[in-house]
Amino acid sequence: MTRMIFVNLPVTDLPTAMAFYQALGFENNPQFTDETAACMVWSESIHVMLLTRHKWRTFTDRPIPRRRPAK
Repeated sequence: MTRMIFVNLPVTDLPTAMAFYQALGFENNPQFTDETAACMVWSESIHVMLLTRHKWRTFTDRPIPRRRPAK
């Protein structure tokens, strides 16, 4: 059985995040994409779920990770 990896990432701007991952070579899976989330596929076994901040909060009570300022 092939292992599948799903990485969930909170994003502020879903269309911009989708465009970024498409530019890296990911393909969108419309079956798991709506206005609150997008499934971006790298390979048969690696998927990245881009979640709006509101959608992220429905998955976990953990805080949204904050980006560290550049040094």
